[in-house]
Amino acid sequence: MKSIYFRNFLATAALVLSCFLIIGSAFFFLGRRYLTENTLDSMSASADEVVRAASALSREESLASWSLRMTISPIANSTKSHIFICDNSGFVLSCSDLVPYCTEHLGKVLDSSVITTLENDGQMSRMSSLGGFYKDQRLVVAKPIMSDDTHIGYVFVSSDNASVLSAWRTFLLVVLAVTLAVMLIAMLMSLFFSKKMAEPLDELSLAARKFALGDFSVRVNNDGHRDDEIGTLLDSFNLMADTLEKSDSKRQQLIANISHELRTPMTTIAGFADGIIDGTIPREQEEKYLRKIADETRRLSRLTRNMLDLSQAESKAVDESKRVKFDLSELLLQTLLSFESRATAKNLDVDPQLPEDPMIVFAERDSITQVLYNLTDNAVKFAAVGSTIKIRLFKRGGKAYVSIKNVGEPIPEADLPYIFDRFHKSDRSRSMDKDGVGLGLFLVKKIINSHGEDIVVTSRDGVTEFLFTLPMAMPAK
Repeated sequence: MKSIYFRNFLATAALVLSCFLIIGSAFFFLGRRYLTENTLDSMSASADEVVRAASALSREESLASWSLRMTISPIANSTKSHIFICDNSGFVLSCSDLVPYCTEHLGKVLDSSVITTLENDGQMSRMSSLGGFYKDQRLVVAKPIMSDDTHIGYVFVSSDNASVLSAWRTFLLVVLAVTLAVMLIAMLMSLFFSKKMAEPLDELSLAARKFALGDFSVRVNNDGHRDDEIGTLLDSFNLMADTLEKSDSKRQQLIANISHELRTPMTTIAGFADGIIDGTIPREQEEKYLRKIADETRRLSRLTRNMLDLSQAESKAVDESKRVKFDLSELLLQTLLSFESRATAKNLDVDPQLPEDPMIVFAERDSITQVLYNLTDNAVKFAAVGSTIKIRLFKRGGKAYVSIKNVGEPIPEADLPYIFDRFHKSDRSRSMDKDGVGLGLFLVKKIINSHGEDIVVTSRDGVTEFLFTLPMAMPAK
């Protein structure tokens, strides 16, 4: 699972890095543009302030006056820019440099192309060296000075591009630092949550390996009751584990039952046969023991037949092409006749409560015959001597109901949920049913369920009742 952690970590890192590369590229270009425009807006505001001051002072003094220089110098210092004023021809009259009597720029004349551009556009806001006036490119804002509606000159505000680049680098460093911090946090969170998410998968993998070794008792912990896909997977795995454990338990029980059922008759047959061969059994008793051998052989035959019935139960019962309409009352009476001798031997009274009219159902006749035979056989087998077996057939809600009830030793309450399980035999059955192997009721439920119906059993106060339904045949149109 470490590979999952690592892959999730790399995937998150790549995703976060890609996002920040896109955002960083946008900041790289947009950030510089934003800083440049913001600087130009600040310079434009400074130029407007100088224009107002120059216009006011020009009524009393010239644009080259010392007082005007004293006015523009603090504005230049506060905005970290350079300001100068020229007349209409481009001759520099005043400058923000406070060097007495002389500065580098006073008395210089701007290139005529600059003045021509101002005359055409009215103002300037761009990156320029002003035709060589400055040694390098600078951000320049220029605006006209008006006095009594008369154009008397221009104000130039310039800023070193290095200050903009410095602010831009600082901005990029901040963005980079934030990016790295967010990436680190995102990757740590990804590693943490990937590990938390993969923990149940680790446990699931360990449980699967134990399953491969035949240990079906292991379960995956889902104490958090997760309701996401992983929680569904854990619940499904545990459900599968329950099913496999039950199947394995039934398989082991099957082997134990078959071994037990086979061992007893085979031991008896072998013992009697050896006794006859080696003369241990007297000749006058050989017929008696041969009959016992025959009985045990028939018992093995019944076991084999029951196993065959088990393998064919599903395919036989669900074959809808074999379903026909027949009278369930008639079939029930035929079944009861086959138990007449056994009922008489136990002094049992059979009370069939059947409707006067035919009860026509739509089902697989042979399978239902087996159901009626198995249930009646159980009723006769476990009925108390001299008691009454009640067979009731009635119709309700478009279904036929069959109830078979006997009086005798009840089924233990703990066995009721498993009474229809394959090869299940309660202690009562083991003591009273020597020939059965626990397949009869399993086959009954399988056949009834294959018809889309159900069977239930109740056993209390010495009375045991099996009740099942069958679909009624649709009336002919």
